[in-house]
Amino acid sequence: MNFILDGGPLFMVPLLLLLIVIVVLFVKGLKDNSEKTHKLINSLSLFSFVLGVLGFVIGLLGALEAISANSGNISSSILAGGFKVGLLAPTFGMVIFLIGKLFSILLTWRKK
Repeated sequence: MNFILDGGPLFMVPLLLLLIVIVVLFVKGLKDNSEKTHKLINSLSLFSFVLGVLGFVIGLLGALEAISANSGNISSSILAGGFKVGLLAPTFGMVIFLIGKLFSILLTWRKK
């Protein structure tokens, strides 16, 4: 769970909460399997993906601002480390998106 703090709690904590909500909706969907649950899972998973990408873009803009303020004197190892940390939020958002889509597919397959 260290990647949650490494990726920045501003975006990673809401993504984790969205994952928990999606899992709860999936369990609820196993019981009632309504169309509303399918749509909610799909919408929340897509929102997770977009939120992760937004976190990356905002972080990248901040990093570029810091680089330009530092006259461009930055080592490649620091830059690579920054990209690694910056890509944690969109990666987590993509994983949540895939989990949500898988849950939606399973609920559709299970539908009577």
